[in-house]
Amino acid sequence: MTTPPRKPAAKTPPVKKTVAPKRTVKPKAPAKKPVKKHGITELKIIAAVVVLILASPFYYRYITNGFSSLWHWINDIGEDINYRHYKSFNVHVSEKYSIHGIDVSYAQGKIDWQKVKQMEENGLHVSFAFIKATEGENFVDSYFQRNWREAAKTGIICGAYHYFRPGKSGKLQAKLFLKTVKLEKNDLPLVVDVEQLDGVAPEQMRVTLNDFFATIRHKTYIKPIIYSGLSFYQDYLKGYYDEYPLWIAHYDKPETDVNRAANWQFWQHTSKATVNGIHHVVDFDTFKGDSVAFRKLLKP
Repeated sequence: MTTPPRKPAAKTPPVKKTVAPKRTVKPKAPAKKPVKKHGITELKIIAAVVVLILASPFYYRYITNGFSSLWHWINDIGEDINYRHYKSFNVHVSEKYSIHGIDVSYAQGKIDWQKVKQMEENGLHVSFAFIKATEGENFVDSYFQRNWREAAKTGIICGAYHYFRPGKSGKLQAKLFLKTVKLEKNDLPLVVDVEQLDGVAPEQMRVTLNDFFATIRHKTYIKPIIYSGLSFYQDYLKGYYDEYPLWIAHYDKPETDVNRAANWQFWQHTSKATVNGIHHVVDFDTFKGDSVAFRKLLKP
């Protein structure tokens, strides 16, 4: 049997040698230095403290007070170093006194007591007000009841005064005063304003004044405050009524003059103060003692 020729075997293509690409060796990056964690923490703490300080109201108060004091110092160059000039009030006041007030009558017209209470400059504000109530035997100040009511609503401590007429009956004057003014808790004592003779002799003036005091003390059991100008007090009252609290008037003069002449508790040191809520200039007063002494004066 004849064997068929075989198919010729397929030629195997030559195997190409694959040349591996050369590897590029990258240079090693320098190793990073480790960051100290505690340094970042310290910075965060410092930043937080700074933010807290800047956000604090005490910081702004400190800055504000600093600028205010600097401005005040510049403003007062050439002034008496023992006094401050409060320009908005138009007054010079010794810084050792902290309790200040005004005294008013119909002459000031209608007063906005809320504005009076709210006015403030570098700590100075109105704490009390003496309000005219009566005069002589039959005159009642037309603004007294309104002032007496509205001033008290704001928290201002109130006191009422009577303008004394030596030529009239002391007893009748006292009765009119007591009928008009009804003292309440925390009011200041009643005040008698004695500043002229009205043509009578000094001796007679004091007799009439004694009658006035006797009637007042019989009803209230409290010594009234005496108000007077410094000269009138020295000429006619000093040595006779030294046991009574004294409210002295002496304008735009050194305090040493007042201290030498009288043992005062209140000092009316100017008649030209300007106060918000009052359309006319007004008398400005200072209390000599501290808040404890002031409270002791008030009706319990």
